[in-house]
Amino acid sequence: MLLKGIYLFISLLVLSLARTVTVTSTRDYRVGLSTLFNEGNIQTTVTNSRASDSSDDLSSAAQTTAVTGCHLHGSEQFCIDGEGNEGSIIPGPSKTEDSPSSYTGCHSHEEDTFCLNSDGDEVQFVKDTESSSSSTSTSSGGKNCHFHAGVEHCVADGESEHGASAETCERVDRDYDIPLRIGLLFVILVTSAIGSFGPIVLTSFFKFKLDGVIITILKQFGTGIIISTAFVHLMTHADLMWGNSCITLGYESTATSITMAGIFLTFLIEYLGNRLIGWRSQKSSKRLIGRGNPEKANDITEETISPASTHNHDGPVLVNDEFSCVVMEAGIVFHSILLGITLVVAGDSYFITLFIVIMFHQMFEGIALSTRIVELPNTKLLKKLLMAGVYALVTPVGMAIGIGTLNKFNGNDPSTIIALGTLDSFSAGILIWTGLIEMWAHDWIFGNLATASFLKTSIALVSLIAGFIVMSVLGKWA
Repeated sequence: MLLKGIYLFISLLVLSLARTVTVTSTRDYRVGLSTLFNEGNIQTTVTNSRASDSSDDLSSAAQTTAVTGCHLHGSEQFCIDGEGNEGSIIPGPSKTEDSPSSYTGCHSHEEDTFCLNSDGDEVQFVKDTESSSSSTSTSSGGKNCHFHAGVEHCVADGESEHGASAETCERVDRDYDIPLRIGLLFVILVTSAIGSFGPIVLTSFFKFKLDGVIITILKQFGTGIIISTAFVHLMTHADLMWGNSCITLGYESTATSITMAGIFLTFLIEYLGNRLIGWRSQKSSKRLIGRGNPEKANDITEETISPASTHNHDGPVLVNDEFSCVVMEAGIVFHSILLGITLVVAGDSYFITLFIVIMFHQMFEGIALSTRIVELPNTKLLKKLLMAGVYALVTPVGMAIGIGTLNKFNGNDPSTIIALGTLDSFSAGILIWTGLIEMWAHDWIFGNLATASFLKTSIALVSLIAGFIVMSVLGKWA
């Protein structure tokens, strides 16, 4: 009886003292020991669990006191922390050639990790997982990337293109299919030739009337193409060039100022040219009158005066249509060279889209130029074909230049941006003067459309608007 009492007392004592004992091992595990009394038997239960996250954080923080193995991907610097994770350094080194190979004194501010560079300044270390999630959130909204004269612009949905800045001013390596570019160079040559030679062939070999409906449609469509090219393509491209973050301007109106200079110089060249032609004509007339040949002198004077340019109030105006046409072609040639370069230096991911756009762009612009060439008075067919041939060749020449410089071309280099921006701005000025004065006003205010029938005027107006719309739509991609 006494022994049973002692046994019962010991059992109750063990049951009352049953508890969980926590032991931290070298493997950071917790061991739970529970003793239970069950029908006269002692039962032991062992439970394992990982150490708390706070212990992991302390261990990780202890390991990341420095980031090493720093290297460059383009202009962005990447390093490796104590756990072997790769991450980027923000902000990166200003001079890539002097970039440090490690950063010390790493510490945490809440969830962010910061280290110290050689000057004692803080830089942020962002793990790849963090930067990739950030970039995913940006790309999930979608980006529209396209090229303007070899400069890539990526604009997120809802962001203004004028607010977009270049991610880097260094040269970016891209994939270039050289054989494809060489093959499509000849396609651009053919489509440009179709546009520039088409109206000449129609009027010279098929005897289409210059004031007929077909030529009127082509002329007014071409006028819309030229004016839209000047405003939607060239001025927009120039504004983007001069607003590039890789260059710093002290004067915000650089693009429009150069465009204004282009308008003025075009006017000045044309004005002085007309004065010179008028002076030479009068001199020749006086010489013939002095020799007793007044009828031939009158013929020379009449050839110098264009009836289409006669203003109702101011009387006849001396013009030289051939000279004006050459000035217009000069502006188109500058622009077409840039288009050829733009097409070639675009990466393969965007090349086919840009090729289709520029192919139609060049064909339409060729039609616009050719409809003015066919109207040149007293100009031989060979000379007209030569002017059309220059236009057909210039974009392929630009493509050839681009192919030759693919391994060196950097669209975000400041000197490249300034050169391209200047050409775009100046070409815009030339085409604005030509499109508004020599084409639009010439046909509608001083030309045959001023007194044309309602049907012909309506057809011409629809063609003009169609030219505006087509080239403006193409401006979304080129």
